Amino acid sequence: MPSEERNMKVTINNKQHETQAVNLYELAAQLQLPQNGVAIAIDNQLKPRSSWGDTILQEGASITIIKAACGG
Repeated sequence: MPSEERNMKVTINNKQHETQAVNLYELAAQLQLPQNGVAIAIDNQLKPRSSWGDTILQEGASITIIKAACGG
């Protein structure tokens, strides 16, 4: 049976997105997030960068991405 690409709907910062990412690491790469200064939470639970590859995305997940900003 051929593997099908799956499109999953998730909410990122209160906006609907479709993704084929399987885990948080793939989602971060798809969104072209910077290597530093980014925090991601799923359903209000902060996910350390070291766990992104092991954090499987679920349909309907509520994802919050916070980027550090410099300046004053």
